[in-house]
Amino acid sequence: MEMNRERVRSVVVDGARGLGLAVVSLGGSLALFVLVVVSLALIPAGVGLITTPWVLAGVRVQADRRRVFAAEWCGVRIPAAYRVVPDGAMPWTRTFRMLGDPATWRDLRWLPVDMIAGFVTALLPAALVFYPLEGFALAFGLWRVFTDGTYVGWWYGFVPVSGQGSALLAGLLGVGILVASYFLTPVLLRFHFLLTRAVLAPGSGELAERVRVLTETRRDAVDSSAAELRRIERDLHDGAQARLVAMGMDLGTIEALMEKNPAKARELLARARQSSAEALGELRDLVRGIHPPVLAERGLADAVRALALRMPVPTEVGAELGGGRAEAPVESAAYFAVSEVLTNAVKHSGADRIWVDLRYMEGALRISVTDNGTGGAVVGAGSGLSGVERRLGTFDGVLAVSSPAGGPTMVTMEIPCVLS
Repeated sequence: MEMNRERVRSVVVDGARGLGLAVVSLGGSLALFVLVVVSLALIPAGVGLITTPWVLAGVRVQADRRRVFAAEWCGVRIPAAYRVVPDGAMPWTRTFRMLGDPATWRDLRWLPVDMIAGFVTALLPAALVFYPLEGFALAFGLWRVFTDGTYVGWWYGFVPVSGQGSALLAGLLGVGILVASYFLTPVLLRFHFLLTRAVLAPGSGELAERVRVLTETRRDAVDSSAAELRRIERDLHDGAQARLVAMGMDLGTIEALMEKNPAKARELLARARQSSAEALGELRDLVRGIHPPVLAERGLADAVRALALRMPVPTEVGAELGGGRAEAPVESAAYFAVSEVLTNAVKHSGADRIWVDLRYMEGALRISVTDNGTGGAVVGAGSGLSGVERRLGTFDGVLAVSSPAGGPTMVTMEIPCVLS
């Protein structure tokens, strides 16, 4: 009984989702398609060089949001393979870099498909769930609003409603549609996302594109590693090393003052003890920044929970990893990616609550970070999410962001891996 109730609730939710997708497919994709055409037409005049990057970024947001919904609602993974645009690039550089990206043209081909076929495939599950309500209303007397019983005043499906008898037939047809929705609504919603994947996913050139992306991310990883080594060296030199050198000098002075001035020696000894404690604290912070001990000892889920406890914003963490653990480099990348996303949420979103969800499904570690802030987060333009995307790309991972104006913001990260 409980299972049937959950199934009915799921069907109704899928119908509501289909209705929302139909509105977005028709309205959002149509508006973006018109903006793209106008902006591209204005490139020769120079205006399009400025507007096109913004319009194409909006298209990517629309496509990324659909990728997030596909993964979250129906488990349909739609990989994103956008080429990286350098931060701070001039508008015309961004325009031609984005127009030279095959993923951009897949997005543009998807827009007309989404506003026609996508609209229909999203509307069908919604119609199966909500159209029966009209049949029931007709059966319970709404037919009198449309006819006085002397002529056919309304059609419900293929049933002409002209009186109470035909209205009852309309209600019976509504029952049939409702029963069909129980079985067909989830299938039709999944079909909508499969259609989306057929247009958005990389085609025969996927292998070459992945090689190119992995080459770029490997180069970024090498650069990041070198920069991290320089940071560690600088922190050791300016922090713990300097304190240890000062402590050694203090100990030498203490040795000379032990007999001549015991009071001064005790004062210097206390200062040396304080310096040693501070040096030890700095070393612990440095080690924690390289690889948190809780991550090595207790795994990703507990490490993220410990991270959440240090956040100034209430943060809830849910984890379903099946008791297994990914390889240490994957766990480390996932941990620091979550840390960066949480830091961005605290600094920029204005949220008063954050949710983190970690799951392992279909051979991938999937992490979503959601906040109830003001939205508007984007990948690129110098945002911290660009660094997160590069970090995940080293492991063939992907990042998708859904952040409409006014919020909420959902950042979804996925890393292919095997749990031991």
